Amino acid sequence: KIIKSSSLLPKDDPSILFTNAGMNQFKNIFLGLEKRSYKRAASVQKCLRVSGKHNDLEQVGKTNKHHTFFEMLGNFSFGDYFKEEAIEFAWELITEVFKLNKNDSYVSVYEKDDEAFKIWNENIGLNSEKIFRFGKKDNYWAMGDTGPCGPCSEIHYDIGSEIEKGDPSSLIEKGSDRFLELWNLVFMQYYQDDKGKLHPLPSPSIDTGMGLERVVTAILGKKNNFDTDLFFPLIEAISNLSQREYPSHDEEDIYVRIIADHLRALTFLIADGIMPTNEGRGYVLRRLIRRAFRHGNLIGIQEPFLYKLIGVVSDIMKESYPELLTSTNYISKVCQSEESRFSLTLSSGLRTFNQYIEEAKKGGKTKLPGSKVFKLYDTYGFPLDLSKELAEEKNMTIGEKSFYEELEQQRLRARLAWKGEAQQKGMKAYEELKDLSLRYVGDEKEKVSEAKTIALIKKDKKVQELSKGEKGEVFLSQTPFYAEAGGQIGDSGILKTPHFSAVVEDTYCPIPELIAHKVEVISGKIKVNDRVEAAIDVSRRKAISSNHTATHLLHASLRQILGDHVKQTGSLVSSSRFRFDFTHFAPLNNSELKQIEQLVNEKIREHIAVKTKITTIEEGLKEGAVAIFEEKYGERVRMVTINDFSKELCGGAHVHSTAQLGLFKIISESSVAAGMRRIEALTGEEALKHVQDTEELLDEVQKALNSSKKEVLTQICKLKDSEREKDKENKQLRQKFAHLKYGKIEREEQKIKDGEKIKAPDKTEVKVQEVRKVKGISVLARRADGLNSSELRGLADSLKQKIGSGIVILGTESGEKVFIVAAVTKDLVERVKANELIREIASIIGGGGGGRPDFAQAGGAKPKKLDQALKKSYSILEEMIK
Repeated sequence: KIIKSSSLLPKDDPSILFTNAGMNQFKNIFLGLEKRSYKRAASVQKCLRVSGKHNDLEQVGKTNKHHTFFEMLGNFSFGDYFKEEAIEFAWELITEVFKLNKNDSYVSVYEKDDEAFKIWNENIGLNSEKIFRFGKKDNYWAMGDTGPCGPCSEIHYDIGSEIEKGDPSSLIEKGSDRFLELWNLVFMQYYQDDKGKLHPLPSPSIDTGMGLERVVTAILGKKNNFDTDLFFPLIEAISNLSQREYPSHDEEDIYVRIIADHLRALTFLIADGIMPTNEGRGYVLRRLIRRAFRHGNLIGIQEPFLYKLIGVVSDIMKESYPELLTSTNYISKVCQSEESRFSLTLSSGLRTFNQYIEEAKKGGKTKLPGSKVFKLYDTYGFPLDLSKELAEEKNMTIGEKSFYEELEQQRLRARLAWKGEAQQKGMKAYEELKDLSLRYVGDEKEKVSEAKTIALIKKDKKVQELSKGEKGEVFLSQTPFYAEAGGQIGDSGILKTPHFSAVVEDTYCPIPELIAHKVEVISGKIKVNDRVEAAIDVSRRKAISSNHTATHLLHASLRQILGDHVKQTGSLVSSSRFRFDFTHFAPLNNSELKQIEQLVNEKIREHIAVKTKITTIEEGLKEGAVAIFEEKYGERVRMVTINDFSKELCGGAHVHSTAQLGLFKIISESSVAAGMRRIEALTGEEALKHVQDTEELLDEVQKALNSSKKEVLTQICKLKDSEREKDKENKQLRQKFAHLKYGKIEREEQKIKDGEKIKAPDKTEVKVQEVRKVKGISVLARRADGLNSSELRGLADSLKQKIGSGIVILGTESGEKVFIVAAVTKDLVERVKANELIREIASIIGGGGGGRPDFAQAGGAKPKKLDQALKKSYSILEEMIK
């Protein structure tokens, strides 16, 4: 069976960030946790390798065969054909179908796999000199520390001895560009237990993977993947933008290839719903965009440009992935936004980076401290590998360990989000139940009179009974309870017999198709093999069903009003409300929200029948059904149709008619991440209650303002205008007070001894110790208590004008914090810079700061050090003034 590529976002596999191999979507079959009707499969799978064990990022562009995004061709056997057939199929395809030269083909086998060696040598007729035995590192595969594993055999293709001379075996082992590793055939024949012992599998399986980019290179007789039709139109477009020739046989060729590679990856990531963020998958996307943008700078492209090339990627890939064409505009906007954001900080970040490098080299260091690298990441958005590359260009290394120590709290959330450690707990107990015969009947029934208790679990272990007061999980032969899936929460309800009752708090699937009822026993005792009555909370189910159908109506309305680029990226459907996450670049305005709300309510009033149909995913897609990218679909899928308005693949609970929703009301619209929006909404009684509560609140506001409903807004605007006017008057009074209290200074025309008193032109006495000459420059450093930061800045500007030529330093306390500003008149910025001065002063008050050469500010957490900082500023200037 030919299986469609799954999303780059692995479904129900917390062990990986991205789909990185063709076998990912078949993992549960290999583990024995899932069964399919077919025993043979083939696929072309979108893959991404940029993190973890499989990480090709550093090699991209430098070799002729490594990529972040690639397509993996694979054929799979689940207990059907094995080693002999797999090898014969592979050889037939590459030599008879692809017509690759047999003389240029070599294979490697695991050093102890005599059977594979014999098949290649005797069955295929390959000369033994072309069959190499390698160790575990190169020719053995394992899913993890425990689980299916086995030897593998790889087919290598020689694309030209002019690339590198030498012994083929040695060149292949070291990964020479002369040889393409075309195809890896994995023979899953063992199970490795937690003690490392190997046990033969009862039904050995086959997993193969062949990179499309590499096999195309071989078929076309090219020396480099980037010279094929999959890349070259993109490389030409990059060359045109940069006004440079490719190839030019210099380092800039590498930069062009990196940009081309990353453009493919970021296009597919955004198309699959990933947005640039600082965590998890979004962080990987951000790194790719920023890395590609920076390499564009290196070939002379200084403005955002990647977004202009998304259409080229879509055009190259449109036959296999037609969905890219409808998403091109959206992907471009997401990319342009991220590029623009990074371009604003890149130049200032590079200046700071160069400053850090100079400081390190002056101190005789060859490593940039991790704390500095983290600051570049945190302040300027520099991904770690960008700082690493920049450092390498300066013959420096970076302190990665200390960087990660600084980053740990930020990254902890992301790591927990995808490692799924909690999900692994107690998996052994569930795996023992994977072959149980369980049946969901909730689409037809709300109650089952006699369901057999097949198994019980308590605290991750199988037990024979659960007693009053105990919590555990119950597994039934048949159940009306819907298990949480597709964003819809699980059912709740009761289990009971004449001598026992338990509350079902939640229902979920710990492994595919194994329905677990989380219960608390209220009375009596339940034992394995007992027969119970299982009944869902009907009113709760109806409310959930109403909200779930509403997500389909909302999705269709969003696509109709905003455009086909809208894709669902997540949802949570509960009994009280639902939230719906979707791709869209801008916040929805009031007019758009109103149109969407009206359209959904129009469909509710039309009393449209909600129909379901069991079909295959291929047939469903042919009929125009929308498939949610993050969902994992089985062979048979349920298609939910609402006339010609909405058609989606969905296994959740729904109403029979749109009229059952009663009313639909949007209560919020917000941002989840760049390019991703969220709508929260209500239906039925909850929607009506929200409207009534809003009306009640409006009535109370109306009474408080003593106005009619129509005049409420006018009255509120008048109050706000009045408040703004009072704030303005208050601000003016505070500024006047500040200038009266602190704005008198002496304009020094002659040298004055410290401690004397003089008369200012306005007859006000000012102590000369506040205005000093430092290397011939007038300096005023003093407290200005009672002012906020804005007022302090205004006062500094005023004093700077009064002083004519000089430096003004002002400080104020605000609770547990302290704030300082430094202003330097324009004629002195060549001799002393305010931003450099403020950094020195800020260290005294336990803070940091920055700004321009003529004006800078700083904040700190040590208010008691303010006087010391102001006094110290004179001696700091003594050292600093040129």
